[in-house]
Amino acid sequence: MATQDIPVIRVLMALHPGMDTLDFTGPLEILSQARHNINDASTKAFDITFVAQQEHTVTGQGASVRATVEYKEAYATLKDYDILIIPGGGTEAILKNKTEPLGIIKAYSDVQKKYPEKERTLFSVCSGSLLLAQQGVLSGLSATTHPDYFTKLEKLNSEVSQRDLAERCDVIEERYVVNNLRYDLGENPDENPHIRRKSDAKRPPNGRKGSMSWKESNTRRESNARRAALRLGGLRVITSGGVTCGLDASLYLVSIMVSEESASEIERIIQYKWNKGIVVDGIDI
Repeated sequence: MATQDIPVIRVLMALHPGMDTLDFTGPLEILSQARHNINDASTKAFDITFVAQQEHTVTGQGASVRATVEYKEAYATLKDYDILIIPGGGTEAILKNKTEPLGIIKAYSDVQKKYPEKERTLFSVCSGSLLLAQQGVLSGLSATTHPDYFTKLEKLNSEVSQRDLAERCDVIEERYVVNNLRYDLGENPDENPHIRRKSDAKRPPNGRKGSMSWKESNTRRESNARRAALRLGGLRVITSGGVTCGLDASLYLVSIMVSEESASEIERIIQYKWNKGIVVDGIDI
């Protein structure tokens, strides 16, 4: 498998005090293991950068994580990142004080709307979805979070929809929820049995088993015009449930951005079974 022409996928992880350790280390472990060629360690698929307001960020479990860039640098190079990851935990203080990563979430969404020709993903773990909701990113989409935060997410989405005169977010119980599939849809989305529209998803507490995700064989052939016409400029928005769900959503990302073979190999290496979530067509009919 020739990989010299495949660019490295750039990931920015926004750290904040009190974040859950596994919300951070789960996606880090999965993405760090991904290879374009599972037999060649030099074909690493993701390059991961950590941004925080301080050099050291202490998680809710007491672990100290060192940032690799400051927010000033992250903002200056934001359009170059393919994925922005927002861990959960410690979100109450962020919402109360209006601190980072709220600003960079909004900026990343704005970057996608301004430069829709590039594929970008915004991915939150657990209660990190509350921060996306606060910034209006989830308006008109479907989303999930930790079950303990369903009510809070519903309330926050209601407040935001009134504030922004925007559509409500559909809160559903799933391992993870993917919006704005873009290339996942394929040539004829009506013939794809794995697509679930918003009206098919169940509200909590009546969760259901997730569907299989689906990868279009030629992932880069979708036109820029179609992407620009999608909500948020085609920004893929992924929210996941409680801590281990971040592992599942990360494996989904590997499957669609690298290969299903790579995702399967990671399952084997870390001895974890991928629990599938759902993908939601951005066109709800």
